[in-house]
Amino acid sequence: MATDESRLLMLIDDEPAQSRLITVLAAREGWRTLVVKDPETAIATLGTRQGMQLCAIILDQWVPGDDACELIRELKQRRPALPILMLTTSASPLLAVEAMRAGATDYLVKPVAPDRLMQALRSATRQEAPRDELQPLTEKFDATPDFDAMIGNAPAFRTALAKAAKAARGHGHVLIQGENGTGKDMLLRAMQAASPRVRAPVRFVNVRGVPANSVESLLFGHEPGAFPGAFDRQIGALQHCDGGTLVLDEVDRLPEAVQAKLADVLLHGVVRPIGAGHGYKVDVRVLSATNLPVGELESGGYFHPDLLAALAPTRITLPPLRERQGDIAALARHFLARIGEQPGLREVTISDSALAMLGAYSWPGNVRQLQAVLFRAAVFCEGEVLTSDCFPQLATLVGEDHESASPMQQGVGVMLYAEDGNLRPLEEIEADVIRLAIGHYRGRMTEVARRLGIGRSTLYRKLADLGIDNVA
Repeated sequence: MATDESRLLMLIDDEPAQSRLITVLAAREGWRTLVVKDPETAIATLGTRQGMQLCAIILDQWVPGDDACELIRELKQRRPALPILMLTTSASPLLAVEAMRAGATDYLVKPVAPDRLMQALRSATRQEAPRDELQPLTEKFDATPDFDAMIGNAPAFRTALAKAAKAARGHGHVLIQGENGTGKDMLLRAMQAASPRVRAPVRFVNVRGVPANSVESLLFGHEPGAFPGAFDRQIGALQHCDGGTLVLDEVDRLPEAVQAKLADVLLHGVVRPIGAGHGYKVDVRVLSATNLPVGELESGGYFHPDLLAALAPTRITLPPLRERQGDIAALARHFLARIGEQPGLREVTISDSALAMLGAYSWPGNVRQLQAVLFRAAVFCEGEVLTSDCFPQLATLVGEDHESASPMQQGVGVMLYAEDGNLRPLEEIEADVIRLAIGHYRGRMTEVARRLGIGRSTLYRKLADLGIDNVA
């Protein structure tokens, strides 16, 4: 079996430029790439000694010869366990569905960002990932950048949305923390869409996808001759976004020196391109996100203290899905409704037993993983209702106790009972209800007070008495 140091990738592609690019990108992750130009050679290669060492295949849809989906079926028939990723210029969900039904593991739309390609290869080949059912997919449907599109009633989640809605209306910097798949990117886009700077310049940067030696130039720009290969002047993202917003995902991955330089820009409002003799005055708002808890960033030395101080006065925490189990049913129905609108798919519902199974799983990949699992079930299961039988791998992981899940775990976000089975104190329940109302009505305190049947002054007194932060 191939080791991590000798992983072999077969690329079926007849475009030399693209082949070179993918070969270089894959090499960064320790892959060797075998390039073949047609289906016949690819199939013949499977039976060779080199073909037996393959760990993954990338197939360009436009390779001459057989239909791409037919080729995928042929490859999967000969090597069922081999992950196959399809490259295409089409973003059509119909093609994604056809490719998956043929046996594709993932679906990449060209031009593929380097980090997206590496993520797809890692997800397809990592040994600890459960087979089939829980493999991450790329069924990314266009999401409306709106707070109303974010589904859930869990108090911590609604509080985060209320805080984000209030912060979006201002001009201050924001730091969102939450695990992978919790919805940070969607929340960042919703905040940008609700911002007074929505019509101003904006740039979205995922730091993970930018090489460490390029990120400084990308953010700050450079002058000709600033370093070897800098033949032209480049305007950095900060200068480009003057008057607007820079959105930085995985901001903690910035090199320490770049973090310090960014902190100085946010403090003084002046950006100096690499190699420039003077700086430029800028007014830039930074919306940022990190997968790590802020406390861990501070204690582990992963984050420059000046940058953390600049970004973190407004901190928003998105809870993981395992802490929002009461939201799983609503999320599942929402995703299935959207999936049913896609070409090549039909509208399906989901049974109570299947929902109980979903609620019994811990979801390490959070909301993104839930969407992937539902998408795969909708593609492969027959019938109009998804049952627990449509999630065989999930059933293996959660065991047979999912149907006995407590109704408390499937509530709307306000728990009446403590873990010992006794009723919670009325004060705690009241605090949860107020938090839920603040989130549900997007921090509009007059509306919150009206819906709760109390006066606005009474509401603020309760906020103080119950120790609830006035997130709105």
